[in-house]
Amino acid sequence: MLKKTLKNFFSDKKIIILGFAKEGQDTYFALRKIDRKKPLAIADQKSFEQFPSSLRNILQKDKNTKLFLGDSYLKALKDYDFVIKTPGIAPRICKKFLSKKTIVTSQTALFFDFCPGLIIGVTGTKGKGTTASLIYHILKKAGKKAVLVGNIGKPVFQLLLKSSPQHIYVYELSSHQLQGLSKSPHIAVFLNLFADHLDYYRNFQEYKKAKMVITLYQTPKDFLVYNAQDKYVSQIAQQSKAQKIPFSLQEKNTFLQEFQPFQTCLKGDFNFLNIMAAIKTVKIFHIKKEIITKALKTFKGLAHRLQWVGKYNNIDFYNNSMATVPQSTIEDLKTFFPQPITLIVGGSDKGSDYRALAREIIHSSVRNLVVLGDGTGKKIAGLVKRQNKSAKQKINFFFAPHMKEAIRICYEHTPQNGVCLLSPASASFNLFQSYEDRGEQFERFVKKMSRTYDGSDY
Repeated sequence: MLKKTLKNFFSDKKIIILGFAKEGQDTYFALRKIDRKKPLAIADQKSFEQFPSSLRNILQKDKNTKLFLGDSYLKALKDYDFVIKTPGIAPRICKKFLSKKTIVTSQTALFFDFCPGLIIGVTGTKGKGTTASLIYHILKKAGKKAVLVGNIGKPVFQLLLKSSPQHIYVYELSSHQLQGLSKSPHIAVFLNLFADHLDYYRNFQEYKKAKMVITLYQTPKDFLVYNAQDKYVSQIAQQSKAQKIPFSLQEKNTFLQEFQPFQTCLKGDFNFLNIMAAIKTVKIFHIKKEIITKALKTFKGLAHRLQWVGKYNNIDFYNNSMATVPQSTIEDLKTFFPQPITLIVGGSDKGSDYRALAREIIHSSVRNLVVLGDGTGKKIAGLVKRQNKSAKQKINFFFAPHMKEAIRICYEHTPQNGVCLLSPASASFNLFQSYEDRGEQFERFVKKMSRTYDGSDY
């Protein structure tokens, strides 16, 4: 029935898929399941040769799909009236190529419009992947028909074809995915809000406006689980029409007593806020305390999110490659204080302000600051030196052109019982393909070089 509804909806539309990475490909395959002969177009700045051979073979056989690839890919938009855009392409980039009658939508928007199941939307500048995964984990342990989707889970469009009213979709929602929606989820979870993606948005207000959509269209029948400690989130919550469920660290002791024995692999107060958000969310479904307690114990956490790699040469190594903004690194430093820390920072710039991080480094237990590659690391080190001249004596500064050298420095200079922390406070694109690539290299060299503690063989 839903497949027929979607076929009718798309029948009179001249469709182009804008962006053909993971999500764009999922959209293409879903549209082909809905209608094998529907004329489609795909626009992407990659060349045809850059796609996997298996995908190239499929596209070559599809005589009903036109390809617009390479530097001039946006020029094709003017000839289409329905654009399904992937989140990574900023609206302002393609605006001048659109006709006045063109509708620009997204996979997320279409999912929200047609999904018969219940949607839990999770957003925040940081922590949404961990929180969404924990909500999903608890719901599954409670026997619910839960599905994890979005950035951390599966692309949603092909899943839409199999959805039912019994499904609960836990949807990790970035600002890019929220922007342009005309519906909000039944349950919205709003973790925190601080400046990020200022290479994508013109200013913080534009970024905040995109995030607000998580609750903008909610009604009194919906729920908003929100961080009452966060100034901006609280401001947005005050304007919401939903039933409000706040959480804050003021409730920490109450939570620890209620869910005894409280066991979790998640470290730090920022992760405790994520746990509280997840528990408050699943309580809406009246899940028993015993199930929640067991689920917290069995939850493994996510890769590259303050992940313990191991203890080598009496040094604990932690991978938080996902720390792409200064606030994440600030929280990491608080988590490990007063243990001596060797901190690896630096990457590509997203327009972040690093002054608060520099102050935190000065007052933290950082003993060695390793600048990884050209980029923001040099800016951070410069701010630390300028803000407190005494920091030049307290903190040792190092430059590492690549991850292998950074790990050698960690092994040679981190004090015994100390912590080596990858928490870059920056995006990864100066030296790495992604934050996953950066974290994987960190783990690989930590384990390789553990064989010779001074790293001389590498």
